[in-house]
Amino acid sequence: MAGVAPERSTLLHLVAGGCGGTVGAIFTCPLEVIKTRLQSSRLAFRAIYYPQVHLGTLSGDGMVRPASLPPSLIQVLKSILEKEGPKSLFRGLGPNLVGVAPSRAVYFACYSGAKEQFSHIFAPNSSIVHICSAASAAFVTNSLMNPIWMVKTRMQLERRVHGSKQMNTLQCARYVYRSEGVRGFYRGLTASYAGISETIICFAIYERLKQHLKDPSWSPFTGSPEMNSTNFFGIMAAAAISKGCASCIAYPHEVIRTRLREEGTKYRTFMQTARLVFQEEGYFAFYRGLFAQLMRQIPNTAIVLSTYELIVYLLEDQIK
Repeated sequence: MAGVAPERSTLLHLVAGGCGGTVGAIFTCPLEVIKTRLQSSRLAFRAIYYPQVHLGTLSGDGMVRPASLPPSLIQVLKSILEKEGPKSLFRGLGPNLVGVAPSRAVYFACYSGAKEQFSHIFAPNSSIVHICSAASAAFVTNSLMNPIWMVKTRMQLERRVHGSKQMNTLQCARYVYRSEGVRGFYRGLTASYAGISETIICFAIYERLKQHLKDPSWSPFTGSPEMNSTNFFGIMAAAAISKGCASCIAYPHEVIRTRLREEGTKYRTFMQTARLVFQEEGYFAFYRGLFAQLMRQIPNTAIVLSTYELIVYLLEDQIK
C-alpha cells in the first residue's frame, strides 16, 4: 500500500478485517448452526426427521441409514425452533465473536503482507501472487484459530431441550480439555488445511473481478479511486460470486471437518473419514448442508469483504 508505513498498513488491515468478520458473523450465525447440523452424522439429530434402517458398516460400527432424503434447511429450522427455541439458532455465537474478529484480522493482515512480499517475487497483482498470499494467510489463520472453531462446532451440535441449561463457551472448552486433552482442540485441522483450496479459489476469482471492476471499458462500474455506492455494491457482487464458486468446488472438506469434530465419533483422520462417509452414505453426503452454506457464506463474504474494503478506504488517509 503506497504511502503507508508497513506497521500502520498491518494495523489498518487488522482493524478492517476484524470489523468485517464481526459484522458478517452476527448476521449469518443462524444459517451456520443449520449448516453444521446438516453436516453432522449424529443419530439423535437424524431421528428427529425421518424413519431409519439399521445397517452394518465396513468399519464394524452400526449405522442408521435414512429411508428417505435428508432433511431440508426449512425442516431443520422448524425443528430447532419447535424443540429448542430461537436462542439455539445462535449457539456458538460466543466463540464465533471471540474468534472471528482476530481470525479475520490475522487473515487480512497476513494476506496483505504476503501479497507485498510475493509481488517482489512474481508479477505484481498476478494470479500466482493472489493464490500464494491466500494460501499463506489461510494456513496461519487455521493453525492459530482451530481451537476456537472446534469449541464453536461442539456448541452448535449440542441439542437444547426447553428449560435445560447448556454449556457456555468456557464450560465447553473445559469439557473438551478434560475429555480429550489439548489434542482435542485440533480435531479437524487437517480438513481445515484441505479447505485452503477454497480460500485460494475465492481470492483468485475475487482479485480478478476487482481488477475488471476498475476497468471502465469492461464494466459499468466506475474506475474512479473514490469509493461510492456503485463501487461498494460492485465489490459485494464480486465477493458473492467468488465465494459461491469456491464453496461449490471445495465444500466436501466442510462435511469431513464437522464429522472429525463430533464428540465420541468414529472418525479419526481426513482420509479415513472421507472413505467412511462415501462407503456408508454415498457421494451426495459430501454436499449435505451445501444450500445452507451458500445462503450463509455468500452474504457473509459479501459483507466481510465489502466492509473490509470500505474501512480500508476510510482509514487509509488517516494513518498516512
